[in-house]
Amino acid sequence: MSRGLRHVALALAVLTLSALAARAAGAAQGTAQGTAQGTAVGSVSGLPIPRFVSLKADRVNVRRGPNKDQDVRWVYTRAGMPVEITAEFENWRRVRDWEGAEGWVYHSLLSGKRTAIVVPTLKNDLVPLYEDHDLKSAVVAKLQAGVLGSLKSCTGTWCEFAGKGFEGWIRQDRLWGAYPNEKID
Repeated sequence: MSRGLRHVALALAVLTLSALAARAAGAAQGTAQGTAQGTAVGSVSGLPIPRFVSLKADRVNVRRGPNKDQDVRWVYTRAGMPVEITAEFENWRRVRDWEGAEGWVYHSLLSGKRTAIVVPTLKNDLVPLYEDHDLKSAVVAKLQAGVLGSLKSCTGTWCEFAGKGFEGWIRQDRLWGAYPNEKID
């Protein structure tokens, strides 16, 4: 290949990569802008952005960017773990976990099932799980940080929370997986 053709090929490759990067950035940014009412929606799904979902599989690759050619940054190994979708690009979703780590996950590895993780005020605190959504009701369990469970419903201040060997009501602000004041039926 002549030197001139190599320069043209290189220039085209750079332009193609730049266009792909701009498209990905635009899609991610566009999902954060929202509608006139202030509610952001995904450019692909039409669903709210951000929103909570959970991991469908017990092995989920998290990539640097929204395609399979991107490096795997880490692997989630806990099916049911809640993650927050913060952007969409084609069949990919940018997710954030309860520790703040972000990366891209293929959409079919995510589920709409709502789950949450217990997050105490202080690291070693046990979080009470109540029989009813009332501080005066009986405490049925005390849960450690990182306990995973399903959200059955949330009132905006309390969530009905169930997992392996426990079920009851927990203060919504002690969970990562439900927004403040969010109601779930």
